[in-house]
Amino acid sequence: MITTILTTDTHTDFSTLLTNGAANRLLEALNALADKEANKSSSTNSSFTIDCSSFDADDLKLLADDDKATTTLIQLFNQLFVDQQVELVRGAHEPEYFPANNGNLARIEFAHGFFNSALHEISHWCIAGQARRQLSDFGYWYAADGRSEAQQHAFERVEVKPQALECLFTLACQRPFQVSQDNLFAEFDTSRSTFASDVYRQAQNYIAQPQSLPRDAQTLLKTLLSLFADKDTQSIY
Repeated sequence: MITTILTTDTHTDFSTLLTNGAANRLLEALNALADKEANKSSSTNSSFTIDCSSFDADDLKLLADDDKATTTLIQLFNQLFVDQQVELVRGAHEPEYFPANNGNLARIEFAHGFFNSALHEISHWCIAGQARRQLSDFGYWYAADGRSEAQQHAFERVEVKPQALECLFTLACQRPFQVSQDNLFAEFDTSRSTFASDVYRQAQNYIAQPQSLPRDAQTLLKTLLSLFADKDTQSIY
């Protein structure tokens, strides 16, 4: 079971990663990568041609009606990746991934209908790749809150890239992001952890080298950034 993320870090300022200028440059780079990919193929991938005009960027921002934002994200994801036989759905309990079987779509269930949980689980799906997408919960190891120091170090190592993706998706929706060590009941000193700065650096690397982003992450991030492009709106930061 992939964990529900509980935010604990308050020190690293992730809002500096995607200023308006940086977001526009990243979008240009992602568009160029998408055009290059399309030129390689004789058929057009639907993921690169979705009509964003039916989606309102304001629905994805930090609003009082978070349920509306979640519904919009579900619709957007399920249209973007319809060709991959996967659906994003609200979960009633903890998050879980179910691979496709017996003609049923693969299912990404996120925790309790929470918007940030949806982005986190999507990030794991983007990182997982085709082999792991055939496995329940992508075959990931997970230990619950209260894990040992060694377990916590292992958890943080595998969470850097997913949380870096989650960070970019969140900022693209003009929402604030904070990492989570997801170990509120640790019985050891967690203050020396470099996890937050590791996630920050990984997000920086993705921005500087967008070609290193997983392909599905490129698709979603490009779409989210496109929704806010040329919007005469005030940043939440």
